[in-house]
Amino acid sequence: MVTVFKIVYNMTRNFTAGSSAAAQGPRHIGDMMAGKPAKRTTVRAPKSQRIPPSRSRQPAAAVIAKRIEEDIVLGRRQPRERLVEQDLGDLFRTHRGDVRLALFELEKKGLVERIPNRGAVVRGLTPKEVREIYAVREELEVMAVGIIPLPVAAVDLERLEELQRRHGEAIAAGDLLTVFYSNLSFHQVVFGLCGNSCLIETIDLLAQKVYGIRSYANAFPDVLDRAHRDHRDMIRALRNSRREELVSLTRRHLQPAPEAYIKDYERRFGKADLRTA
Repeated sequence: MVTVFKIVYNMTRNFTAGSSAAAQGPRHIGDMMAGKPAKRTTVRAPKSQRIPPSRSRQPAAAVIAKRIEEDIVLGRRQPRERLVEQDLGDLFRTHRGDVRLALFELEKKGLVERIPNRGAVVRGLTPKEVREIYAVREELEVMAVGIIPLPVAAVDLERLEELQRRHGEAIAAGDLLTVFYSNLSFHQVVFGLCGNSCLIETIDLLAQKVYGIRSYANAFPDVLDRAHRDHRDMIRALRNSRREELVSLTRRHLQPAPEAYIKDYERRFGKADLRTA
């Protein structure tokens, strides 16, 4: 009985000592090897770490997709630029599965395309594609402002004026990301006034397809100033129930971005509408 008691006592003592050591923090591997001198061998952390969970608890793929989308909008990633999954995984410190999901979402938006033997690339629209998209956008956006019930409620005008103020401050500060988002929100509010959910959704989908060409026009301060003035005139037209003026402003407002993009495209690739370099 005494022998059994000693065995149980020693097992309990060893277990308790091991638990206390674990609570003190990580130890060197050599310190835990009985009968050998302690070596200064440590457990190394992996080179890449996953994206820490955001306060909004967004999935990592959603965070990656948004950041790549913003890079495209700001011109940090150029049309036809390769998006290598391993490189992006290292950049965002996450695994390739999250990157693959992010690229899939961007592909659905029309910002990324997959080319055989090359993988994912930033979608480079040809001048023909740009003209076709903007032709449809113009008709749909004109349709939307053409059916907005007039006069517009004061609360909606106040909301537009707030977005216009934010847009102007961002231009003055050179904050192009806020310029993009405030401009996007401004037009979503304007077209939302038409009340046709199908039309509103289609306008949004087409706008997403050309996010990548916004930076070409926004690179010119006079274009940004003109856009700001257009917003101001749109608010005035809505306040005074001037539908024809609103339609004219809507058509004019769409012109600078495709013109700047096509001019740069033809300078880089020639006038042939090629899909791949």
